Amino acid sequence: MDFKQLQYFLAVVEQMNFSKAAEKMHISQPSLSNAIKKLEQEIGSPLLERNTRNLQLTEAGELLYERAKVILKNMEVLKIEMDEVIVRGTSEITIGVMESIKHWLPKVITEYKKEYPQMMIHLVDILGSKRVEKSLKGYKTHLIITNQIMDDEDLEVHCLYEERLVAVLPLNHPLAEKEKLTIADLSEEPFIISTEGFQTRHDILDAFEKAGKNINIQFEIERFETAVSLVRENLGVTILPENYLKGPTAKTIVQKEVDCPNLRRNVYLVYLKNRHLPLAIRELLTDIMKIGKMLKNRENLNDNA
Repeated sequence: MDFKQLQYFLAVVEQMNFSKAAEKMHISQPSLSNAIKKLEQEIGSPLLERNTRNLQLTEAGELLYERAKVILKNMEVLKIEMDEVIVRGTSEITIGVMESIKHWLPKVITEYKKEYPQMMIHLVDILGSKRVEKSLKGYKTHLIITNQIMDDEDLEVHCLYEERLVAVLPLNHPLAEKEKLTIADLSEEPFIISTEGFQTRHDILDAFEKAGKNINIQFEIERFETAVSLVRENLGVTILPENYLKGPTAKTIVQKEVDCPNLRRNVYLVYLKNRHLPLAIRELLTDIMKIGKMLKNRENLNDNA
């Protein structure tokens, strides 16, 4: 048997109709029927029970269908990986990112480009655990830096560092006078929060619940940039990762530590466990893990200060 025969067989099973399968595979129905008959002869067993109304898989057909799906999927993956090694292995990397890494990822890329100046680096926003999983398993990204807690045996997950979540207030807000805030201070304020599916939203709601306080959600957003813009216009308060607020953003708002041990999150480096990654991409993984270790040590020093 060959791969073309397996493709034809899968098309027939998925359509359960020779005419529709032939149309999908862009061949004539007689040619498709002959290909399936030849496959059955090679195997030495019927794969399909044919009658005037419908098709049914035989036991041998069910076994071949399950195995063929895996074989053809692996062939698709192999073609992608071979293409990366031969054609694009040292020319393109696609990285899934989130907003709060903007203060350190450009520095990693700057050093990396000295070694690989011709490398084209695609940075794409990948937010939400389902999108992380889909992007990696669909070979859309090589690696993703995320705060999503990923529990999937197909994914390699490395914790890079932990970061605090801090309150963000308008410059003239009355709470800006306090040295440190509590969840109770924020419970009555109009609150800006990430939409469903984001780990930061879960962390914030969990902190309010454990403190026994309600949260007055007035806005739901997908990007931290939007949350900061709303805060600037005195439309509410929010809680964001401390690292996101570094740089020019810090001058346009007030950030305050919240007296709540639960308001912290981990940042992870995630990639597909069994995917072959060319040397150039593996070196970038190493560079990212190095700076993650540095940031983790810095965080530990701050906590012990």
